Amino acid sequence: MSIFWVVIGILFLVLLIIVLKYNPFIAFVITSLFVGVAEGMKAIDVITSIQQGIGDTLGSLVLILGFGAMLGKMVADSGAAQRISTKLTDLFGIGNIQWAMVLTGFMVGIPMFYNVGFVVLIPLVFTVAASTGLPLLYVAIPLLASLSVTHGFLPPHPSPIAICTMFGADIGKTIGFGIIISIPAIIVAGPFFGKTLKKIKASPIKEFVSSRAMSDDEMPGIGISVLTTLMPVILIGAYSVSTIFLTEGNRLRSVLEFIGDPVMAMLISLILSVYLLGTRRGKSMTDIMNSLGNSIGSITMVLLIIAGAGAFKQVLVSSGVSDDIAGLLTKSSMSPLLLAWLIAAVIRICIGSATVAGLTTAGILLPLATGGTVNKELLVLSIGAGSLMLSHINDSGFWMYKEYFNLSVKDTFKTWTVMETIVSVIGLLGVLVADLLI
Repeated sequence: MSIFWVVIGILFLVLLIIVLKYNPFIAFVITSLFVGVAEGMKAIDVITSIQQGIGDTLGSLVLILGFGAMLGKMVADSGAAQRISTKLTDLFGIGNIQWAMVLTGFMVGIPMFYNVGFVVLIPLVFTVAASTGLPLLYVAIPLLASLSVTHGFLPPHPSPIAICTMFGADIGKTIGFGIIISIPAIIVAGPFFGKTLKKIKASPIKEFVSSRAMSDDEMPGIGISVLTTLMPVILIGAYSVSTIFLTEGNRLRSVLEFIGDPVMAMLISLILSVYLLGTRRGKSMTDIMNSLGNSIGSITMVLLIIAGAGAFKQVLVSSGVSDDIAGLLTKSSMSPLLLAWLIAAVIRICIGSATVAGLTTAGILLPLATGGTVNKELLVLSIGAGSLMLSHINDSGFWMYKEYFNLSVKDTFKTWTVMETIVSVIGLLGVLVADLLI
């Protein structure tokens, strides 16, 4: 009966948000209470799970999103985003701006966690769309597809790297196969799908877009603009590279691990931007701090909605739903790679978290991975593809995208959910083709 109550819970969540117009955060908490009790949990345990889910979700994310919002505000107000957007347009031309976004998203997405990459690059997307006059989602979807693919497929992201470790898969091969499989997934879900979204109206959070076009003299140089915008990528990437060449316990690696932590990377980048884009260019610290304070107000509801999704996810995990789903699916006799994708996809749809879906599936299939009957690297990628399937209202990424682009729930389904599903399906097809050729 546990899966039945998950389905009922998701339908109840849809009813509260879409029909009864409840605030999503309140709707998540109510639904979490309902599903937890329906699944047979004690009322006090449900409350504990809700608190744990909110705490676990916001633990570091509130710092990352907070610092990211401030950094985005600095990049937008200083003209750095406008400088970069102008340079991208000059290099690629307006007709190829989608491919510029794909490349940017992929390069940033490999070393950087999805949420960090999102908050760092979204102000740039807003500015590119405004300066070129192109539809916002036409510009944004290619970049978001790249970020999503790297998050689900490629180490050093949490789920892929953890699964590689669990399975004993070769990380280098996983990255190599993953990049090859990523290319068609990004192309179809990004530029191709993005071309169909020109008529959907999206608008950016106003705090992340400069109120006027700046002259060339007013904007910082391209070097400073790129450095401050991509400093989180540089710091996180430096640590990722150090894990390949430096042994654990090495002093330099320990330093890079500290400054390459996503929270520290965002804080260091913010402090650097305050100097390079602010005080160095003649702005007073009072004005800068007031501006940064205003940027936080724009993401308050985003944080609460993400917290609500985390609470719902934790109730489903604590109630043992993921184990029940896995138990049903592992009785199947289908291809191991297809089975891995299906288990991850079902858990993802029910629970919402790609990371939870991936790691839960890996735990279930560990005997299969170590049995020597299936390619371990492709199994990692198959799970990664499944963990991105059909993102919807129980996924924090769904709400972060919706709120940043000021979309309705319906349009978020038509754009974000479809994009994630395309990535997942194309990723599976790539894995199956690779299995035939290897």
